[in-house]
Amino acid sequence: MNQLLVQYSYLQILDFLTTVAFLLNGIQEGNPLVRMAMVVSPHPVWGLIMVKVAAVCLGVFCWKQGRNQVLTRINLLFAAVVAWNLTALIAGMVQDRAGV
Repeated sequence: MNQLLVQYSYLQILDFLTTVAFLLNGIQEGNPLVRMAMVVSPHPVWGLIMVKVAAVCLGVFCWKQGRNQVLTRINLLFAAVVAWNLTALIAGMVQDRAGV
C-alpha cells in the first residue's frame, strides 16, 4: 500500500477525533456538508463516520488512479486542519482554566 494513502487515512482518523472532541465541547462542525451529514443521519457521529468513509474511498480512488500529487496536497491540507483543530482545542482549554 502506498505511504501517501496510509498518511491520508491516518489524517482522516485524526480529523475525525478532533471533530468529535469539538462536538463534545459544544462546538459545531464548521464544514456545511459535514454538518448536513451529521444532521440527516440517525446520530451525528454516524454522519461523521459516513463522511470519513467516503473521504477514504476518494483517497483510494486517487491512489489507484496514480494521482499521488493530489494525495500529497490533500495530506498537507489535512495536516494543517488537524494542527489547527488541536491548537484551537488547547487554546480553549487554557482559556477555560484561566477563567476567561
